[in-house]
Amino acid sequence: MDGGTATRIARLAVDEPGDRVLEIGAGTGALTAALRRLGAEVSAFDVDPDMVAVLRSRDDLADVPVQEADALAFDYAAWAGERDWRAAGNLPYNVATPLLVQLATLPRPPERVVAMIQKDVADRLLAKPGTAQYGSLTVAIALTMRAERALTVPPGAFYPRPGVVSSVVVLRRLDAPAAAVRDRTRFEQVVRGAFAYRRKTLANSLSLALDIPRERAAAAIASLALDPDVRGEVLDLRTFAALADALAG
Repeated sequence: MDGGTATRIARLAVDEPGDRVLEIGAGTGALTAALRRLGAEVSAFDVDPDMVAVLRSRDDLADVPVQEADALAFDYAAWAGERDWRAAGNLPYNVATPLLVQLATLPRPPERVVAMIQKDVADRLLAKPGTAQYGSLTVAIALTMRAERALTVPPGAFYPRPGVVSSVVVLRRLDAPAAAVRDRTRFEQVVRGAFAYRRKTLANSLSLALDIPRERAAAAIASLALDPDVRGEVLDLRTFAALADALAG
């Protein structure tokens, strides 16, 4: 990542000196250094021991705690404790989707996530109901976070040059969930189940994914005055919340 791009990303994560930022997948430290220059209280980790060694060898990052850790196995809640924090990082394609969902569904999510991800993942985050990009990622994030696209980053901003266009997204924690959900686990199951079989009706998809009788799924859908042949991709967040409540228990 070039220095100019790193600085632009850092400015999205840091409002004032002392802001607490956890950098995920710090690599060789371009963003780490940019965050420190803005006065952030930075901690960083990377799954690659060679990258951790590089980070620890940099004099300008001597005051940054660096760990070797896997982003999907890291205990964010334990690290954060009771203090507010932000997350920032350049997230690989195979990590981005599950990691963003993991952060958004923490008991107390970070107040902000600034992530560089592939443009198609960003498109899914920002998708509207009824579009091809709309799916379980969109809904899972929208319950607790407001997403916006801040930057589009061309391949030329990196060395070596990747074959994809990247986007930087900013997720901001909502003061309260965007919809009332009685059973969070059931909500997440219903959302995933609704998109598990996109070619099937919602009733059939939920029946297969949740291993429940089709009649039960159909009755819950009917209780919301929805078309019996409706598909999951047309439901908005609040309708998913109501459907999850209807299927709870």
